[in-house]
Amino acid sequence: MSDRKVIRCGTYFDAATGQRLHDHVLHVVGQSVVYSGPAAAAPNFSAEATIIDHGDKFVMPGLIDVHVHLSYGEAKTEEDIDLFASLEFRALRGMEAAQRILRAGYTSLCDPTTSGRVSLAIRDAVDSNLFVGPKLTCSGQNISTRQGLVDWYPTWIGVPETSIGKIVTSIDDGIEAIRVQVKDGVDFIKLAMDGDSMNPSSIKLACAFRQEEVDALVAEAHRLGRRVVVHARGGEGVATAARAGVDLIFHASWMDERALEAVVASGAALCPTLSLLVNNIEFTQITDPASASLVDAHKRELDAAVVNLTRAREAGVRFLLGSEAGFAVTPYGEWHARELENHVKYLGFSPSEALQQATLHNAWFTRFADRVGRLDAGCDADILVLDGDPVEDIRVPLDKRNIHAVYANGVAVDLTPNSKRSRHPAEFSYAMWNQVYTQDVVKALA
Repeated sequence: MSDRKVIRCGTYFDAATGQRLHDHVLHVVGQSVVYSGPAAAAPNFSAEATIIDHGDKFVMPGLIDVHVHLSYGEAKTEEDIDLFASLEFRALRGMEAAQRILRAGYTSLCDPTTSGRVSLAIRDAVDSNLFVGPKLTCSGQNISTRQGLVDWYPTWIGVPETSIGKIVTSIDDGIEAIRVQVKDGVDFIKLAMDGDSMNPSSIKLACAFRQEEVDALVAEAHRLGRRVVVHARGGEGVATAARAGVDLIFHASWMDERALEAVVASGAALCPTLSLLVNNIEFTQITDPASASLVDAHKRELDAAVVNLTRAREAGVRFLLGSEAGFAVTPYGEWHARELENHVKYLGFSPSEALQQATLHNAWFTRFADRVGRLDAGCDADILVLDGDPVEDIRVPLDKRNIHAVYANGVAVDLTPNSKRSRHPAEFSYAMWNQVYTQDVVKALA
């Protein structure tokens, strides 16, 4: 195929305005868009250009997911995330996961929290053209304290080196952790301000840091040219993070009025990530170990999030969109686009607004802010072509049958699924039995 392409669009989604346009064409040279506009006004293009006719399709910028964990491996337990599978295997597994996400129409990803330097390696492999994959922007380990998300294990076990978490015990310790991560090449810093319903050590969502501690860590990250994203579900964590000047807050489900005021004053963006809650509520079976307690907790959190995040939307807070893919209930390449529906269904955004969040607004947090999320002249030709109009039905991108074509840097992506993929025994704990076989249990089985 020629390096020069003319792509005819049936319906074109302009991410800058949220409008649908017709009789639109894209001229692409190499990986870049050189013209985007009405066909009638298009300049003469080389006779050598390949004509690609999507005249009956919906054409839009490739989608962006700012909350993906490539090192998690669709984990069923926290131990699966932190303890099992070598870091080297996690990187190779994560590369294949990234390609699945690309086939789902997501041409850029942000990975906030990885084990070791796994996501950095995947990022660099794609940048070096060793593998086809989405553009990646990533952090290192999640930095926190004893009350934060990453301190899962008993104190006599501690936090292993292979964990996604880094526990710091002082401001100096935290600053050193940030400096090491910057040296290793992270694109941004991730802090865990509190825990969540799955972590029994942080049920009350106490803030993991004092205000002066967060202030110092955020100031150091910003001094070194790195943005800061935080995990914060509770009001205290959200307020403390916002006052410290963080750039992006994940979740914020239990954000109170004081916290919302701090977010508005700071200009921080929010990324609710409702898919983990919604999928867990809808998919978890009664036989799953955390069934009753976790599902009930997530029902309560979803109810709170609908109220609190709707208030944030009404207050004009900037929203980004992310799926938290990487858990067994949010597998790679499957449910990313459900977060579009969640923003419409639960938070009151219009379909066009949700599409803008997943393209133009999400682009702001990537390394490629001036090149992705739009298809204007000078942007990368990262393109999603759909059968169906997501402005009319926001669920269209979720159905894989509607993914007609994906282009990454102007090159069509092979959408054929990897049907040979399998799981390796070393990815999981060595489980022998599901229950204790007392005499009563054995009698019940007879």
